[in-house]
Amino acid sequence: MSLMSDKSFKMKMRDVETAFKYRRFPYPKRSVELIALLAISCTFFLFMHTNKLNSRLKEMEMKLQPSEFSALGLTGSNHLDGPKPEDINTLHGTYQYLKSTGQLNSLTTDKLNNTKNAEIDLIFFNRVPKVGSQTMMELLKQLAKRNGFKATRDKASSTETIMLTPSFEESLVEEILNVEQPASYSKHVAYIDFEDLDYPEPIYMNLVRDPVERIISWFYYIRAPWYIAERKKLFPKQYKLPSVQFLKKDFSECVLSQDPECVFERNERRGLGDHRRQTLFFCGQDAETCMPFDNYQAMQRAKRHVETKYAVVGSWEDTNVTLTVLEHYIPRFFAGAADEFYKSEKLRKTNRNTFRPQVTEEARHVLSKNLTNEIEFYRFCKQRLYKQYIAIYLEHTAKGLPPLDVFN
Repeated sequence: MSLMSDKSFKMKMRDVETAFKYRRFPYPKRSVELIALLAISCTFFLFMHTNKLNSRLKEMEMKLQPSEFSALGLTGSNHLDGPKPEDINTLHGTYQYLKSTGQLNSLTTDKLNNTKNAEIDLIFFNRVPKVGSQTMMELLKQLAKRNGFKATRDKASSTETIMLTPSFEESLVEEILNVEQPASYSKHVAYIDFEDLDYPEPIYMNLVRDPVERIISWFYYIRAPWYIAERKKLFPKQYKLPSVQFLKKDFSECVLSQDPECVFERNERRGLGDHRRQTLFFCGQDAETCMPFDNYQAMQRAKRHVETKYAVVGSWEDTNVTLTVLEHYIPRFFAGAADEFYKSEKLRKTNRNTFRPQVTEEARHVLSKNLTNEIEFYRFCKQRLYKQYIAIYLEHTAKGLPPLDVFN
C-alpha cells in the first residue's frame, strides 16, 4: 500500500470516528426521557391513590371497629354518616354523655316507661301537625288488625280546634273514653290532663320534628295542589281557594323580607292556625302559660309532661329508634311495628311533598334564631327517646338475650 493510500485510509477512519463521536441520536434520548417521565407520573399517581385508599381503609376500619357504642347496635339514624360523638343531640352523643357522667348504670326501662301509669287500655295520640302523624295513624290502622285493637280518630273538620273551652275539653274526653277498648284515638289537640279532670289516664304518645323543618313543611303543605283539592272536596263551602299570589310565595323570600306570614316573634299569641307551636301540644290547655310563642315557661311545662306523662315521644327522623322504643314500651299496641312499617310502601310515602322548593341557609338561620325554646324542647324529646332506646339495649344484653334487630 502506498503512503498516500495509507494516509487516505487513516483520514477516513478518523472522519468516521469523529462522526460517531459527535453524531447525535435524538430519538433514543427522547425515548428515555419519555419513559422516565411516564415512570415518575405513574409513581406519583400510584402514591396519591395508594395514600387515598389507605385513608379510606382506615376510615372503614374505624367504622367497623366493635367499639362500645357500635357493639350495642345503637345505629338508629337513617343517615349514612355516623353522628359526631361530641354532639349530645344525637344517639351516639347521648350514649357518650350518659357513659361519661356515670348514668348508664342507673338507666332502666322501668324508670323511663310511663305506660305502667295508664289506667285504661287506650292510646291518646294528640298528634302534632307536620311531624308525620298521618304515617303514624296509618301504622296504627295496620297494627290494629294485627294486634286486636280499634284505631279511631276525630271527625274531619274544616278547622282544627287545638285549644279547648272547659266544656269542650270535657266532652272530648268523654268521647275518647266511650271508644271500645283496647283502642287508639288520634286528634290534633293540645295536651289534655285526664287526671286533672278526674278521668282515668290513657297511654300518651306523640311525635316531634325539627321545628324549622316543621314550619317550612307547613308553609308548602298548604300550597300543595293535592292538599287544596282535598280540602275543597271535603269542605266545598267553608274552604276558599287561595290566590295565585299566595300560591307563588317563596318561603326564603317570605322570611327575609319579613312578610307577616313568616314573622315569628317570641311570646306572641297570634298565629295559632299556622301550627308554629310544637311545644303547645305538650304544654296543655292553659292558654295563659302555653299560648305565648317560643316561651320559656311553656317549654318547661311541656318538658315536665313529656317526662312524667308520655310513654313515647318518637320522631320519624330516627325511624328505627322510634319503632324499637314503641315496640318495647307500648307492646300491647306496637308489637310488630317495624315489620308492618317496612313491608308497606304506602307507610313510607304518606303525605310526602316531593315538590317542596329548597330553602336558603340564610332563611333557616334567621328562622332558627326565633325558635330557641322550641328547638330546646325538640332536642329534649329526642334525647329522652335515645335514653329509652339505650335502656332497652342495655337490659336486653344484660339478660343474655340475642341482640336487638337493627332495621335497615
